[in-house]
Amino acid sequence: MHYDAIENHHRLKHDPFKALVAPRPIGWISSLSPDGVFNLAPYSFFNAVSDKPHYVMFASSGRKDSIDNVEATGEFTCSLSTWDTRNGMNTSSATVPADADEFQLSGLETSPSNFVAPPRVKAAPAALECKFWKTVQMPDVEPGSDCGHFVVFGQVVGIYIDDTYIKDGMVNTGAMRPIARMGYMDYTVVNSDTVFTLNRPVVADDGTVAIPSAEKWDGTYR
Repeated sequence: MHYDAIENHHRLKHDPFKALVAPRPIGWISSLSPDGVFNLAPYSFFNAVSDKPHYVMFASSGRKDSIDNVEATGEFTCSLSTWDTRNGMNTSSATVPADADEFQLSGLETSPSNFVAPPRVKAAPAALECKFWKTVQMPDVEPGSDCGHFVVFGQVVGIYIDDTYIKDGMVNTGAMRPIARMGYMDYTVVNSDTVFTLNRPVVADDGTVAIPSAEKWDGTYR
């Protein structure tokens, strides 16, 4: 099939877009209201967007409490959502009043951050502590036809990693079993046995390309 994505004439039961852009990492965003109320919410439109310096983004359809809090206080954290915390992550996605504490609602403990005020999820094996940079409002197909789509950018100023998952000086991401969003109500999980290595190609002077052995990463970013 091939269809007009603007008019969205896909003729399927549901819009397939999110099932195609998958898997998507989950940004489990913690923030504080100006009154000091904890907020915790998962965003599947989330990713790292810069390496040096580290920047991440999360996007929302409509202005959620997370955006209001981040803009008001200038800080947020992103905890890694894993197989072990999947139920808490799902519960924290519930639409509740702004003064509700999703940590309590989800039965999750907090742990203090070192560089920002919002806490991280204590059970999460890793977390990013971020300073707000800016919010970008994306244009709608028909201006004024929707509540708006917003992208929030933050610079990572602190990183927490559970030492349990550091091996030989590297993070064992597979052992953390992070989960990711698929389409519809589907998720997936990364396990150690599904992780594989592909070293980047090396281009010789004559223009030929060779792929180093993939048994182990050669330690070079190309």
